[in-house]
Amino acid sequence: MTEETPGFDEKPDVPSGATPDDAEPKAAAPSSEEGAAPAGDASENAGLVAQLDQVRTALNERTADLQRLQAEYQNYRRRVERDRVAVKEVAVANLLSELLPVVDDIGRAREHGELVGGFKSVAESLETVIAKMGLQQFGKEGEPFDPTIHEALMHSYAPDVTETTCVAILQPGYRIGERTIRPARVAVAEPQPGAQGAKPAEENTEAPADSAENDGNPGNPGNAGNAGNAGNKESGGPDEG
Repeated sequence: MTEETPGFDEKPDVPSGATPDDAEPKAAAPSSEEGAAPAGDASENAGLVAQLDQVRTALNERTADLQRLQAEYQNYRRRVERDRVAVKEVAVANLLSELLPVVDDIGRAREHGELVGGFKSVAESLETVIAKMGLQQFGKEGEPFDPTIHEALMHSYAPDVTETTCVAILQPGYRIGERTIRPARVAVAEPQPGAQGAKPAEENTEAPADSAENDGNPGNPGNAGNAGNAGNKESGGPDEG
């Protein structure tokens, strides 16, 4: 008669010294990974924010550099333009300064009636060109003397002037805009040294004459009293007692 061994349920191998609860570690692992996922996303977002701040800082710095370079370029353009205008004015002034003797000869020829024919046409064309270049003539008789634009070559005194005056223009002056390239050479006249002191003296001499006239005026009450006193002296005065 054969003996049958009773049946038993198969269980997984468990290491020695381990409890049955340790036999199911894989079931708890997925829950821990799900809890760690949000923490990784937060750290990644923080890194992106930090990178964005760095990019913004770099952008602000580059923008400031660009604005500074643009301002420097504008200043450079203005300086170059100003220097170009200054160089042009100096060149034109030097050229016209060399032509002034020719212009003076043309003026003297015109005064003597020698500006005729082809010479007149050439002279007028030259005067038109230098006028377009900005050359202006100044200096007139009778204007006050200004040492900044006038050069006095002759000096005299005149009774009919009240200040230092240009009485003759020996050579006209020329300017370009506000730049004087040659002062006007003039003859000046000043007031007579004794002309101002003579007037007070005349006024002082007229005062006694007025007082003398007042003394002889019969309508003056003081004069009437003086006349009465003179009459009393002539008649011998009133009797005493």
